[in-house]
Amino acid sequence: MAYKFIDNYKEQGARKRLVEVLKKKGIEDENVLAAIAKVPRHFFFDETFWNQAYKDIAFPIGAGQTISQPYTVAYQTELLHIKKGDKVLEIGTGCGYQTCVLMEVGAKVFTIERQESLYERTIKVLPHMGYKPKFFLGDGSVGIASDAPYDKIIVTAGAPTVPDLLLRQLKIGGILVIPVGDEKSQKMVTVLKTAENDYERHVLDTFRFVPLVGDRAW
Repeated sequence: MAYKFIDNYKEQGARKRLVEVLKKKGIEDENVLAAIAKVPRHFFFDETFWNQAYKDIAFPIGAGQTISQPYTVAYQTELLHIKKGDKVLEIGTGCGYQTCVLMEVGAKVFTIERQESLYERTIKVLPHMGYKPKFFLGDGSVGIASDAPYDKIIVTAGAPTVPDLLLRQLKIGGILVIPVGDEKSQKMVTVLKTAENDYERHVLDTFRFVPLVGDRAW
């Protein structure tokens, strides 16, 4: 399958305007804003819907999933405090937009997707765009123990609780960012691993994600 992507002044200008929207909503991390300005979000849309790509909204991508609202992507990424070279586990690859943003801020990304149709699409599209994370197909709620521990873990679907297996795969000093709640609404939660069995948790703003499905989730 051939991929022909067009990213011209129109799309680049739309990204700059999106960055200004995110600044007004409270996103401050310059590295995160620069990543949003660089990653061509319209590449994850059917060409018919390119006019929707730089609105600050979520959008369906198939398999009952969505590409997250740019504000949500920026918000979660900012909470991770990524340093260049950080090993980051992403639970829920989806279309790969969040993956690309993580890589643009300097992360080495390990990403897992449960939906095979999304996985098959993303493993083709992202390398074509120049992004080469380590891809996995499987149950994200149990993490990827083979490559643990991780500096940071990001979950891009709503969970009923914080999966214990993800906490085990986090380095001491590492951060987990995860939306926790019911299937309609979640609170963003950050977990700092302060010692092998000690954690510092903070409950932040309300969001709405698709459900995290798996052995340690819904």
